[in-house]
Amino acid sequence: MIVKRDFIYSPKGVGRMLHIWLPEGYYDSLEHYPVMYFFDGHNLFRDEDATYGKSWGMQEFLLSWDKPMILVGIECGHEGYERLSEYMPYPSEGWFGQFDPQGGATMDWIIHEIKPMIDREYRTIPFRECTAIGGSSMGGIMALYAAVHYNQWFSKAACVSTAMGFCMGPLFDDLRSSCPLSPDTRIYLSWGTREARKDHHDRSDRSSQTYHNHKAVSDFLRKQKCTVKLHCQVGGGHCEADWEKLVPGFMHFLWLE
Repeated sequence: MIVKRDFIYSPKGVGRMLHIWLPEGYYDSLEHYPVMYFFDGHNLFRDEDATYGKSWGMQEFLLSWDKPMILVGIECGHEGYERLSEYMPYPSEGWFGQFDPQGGATMDWIIHEIKPMIDREYRTIPFRECTAIGGSSMGGIMALYAAVHYNQWFSKAACVSTAMGFCMGPLFDDLRSSCPLSPDTRIYLSWGTREARKDHHDRSDRSSQTYHNHKAVSDFLRKQKCTVKLHCQVGGGHCEADWEKLVPGFMHFLWLE
């Protein structure tokens, strides 16, 4: 079942909706569950809630998946470009330089306000080994930032179509300063050929700048003894319909392998 509840985004003092998935039979047992947090939570479960009318289909996936768990989808701000600011963990130059990077404040809000509430009011397994985070695009860079910078809280991250090209320098500074990372960390990194290349969408990409960025991050994390899955989605674009197709793969990698 999906529970919606408003929660104050303390950096701005405004409400942000949480979309919380509770496993079937949650209220009929005393079982405790692992938790996965997601950015852009309105896009997870229902098409009618999604920004572009298409969700990730998470409800259908979870109803057929063998591992019961709690998912917490965290909605972003929808006014103007505020999502970019809220989901921007590193400063940048160029076009992105116009935005105030509030990603650190957003993560502090998740760690110190949302997670304690979820652990207090729902039957969770609160330890890092049972806590993951995920997102796409700017949510993907936030998930990567969370797994690295807040490694003591998150052991797993799904970083889908991660927007990292604008911040490779600060990202690697953070990677280096956050070492050592726990060797049980699992990180899924993916991109689609339609968002990385102008042509040849029908075969795996091993030449675009997007590939090289993801490969550089993957190589660094593997040197830290983290387990990384680097996945090129052949024919994949920058949209919920294609990200939905990745859900079984990254959930299995993070939780079952």
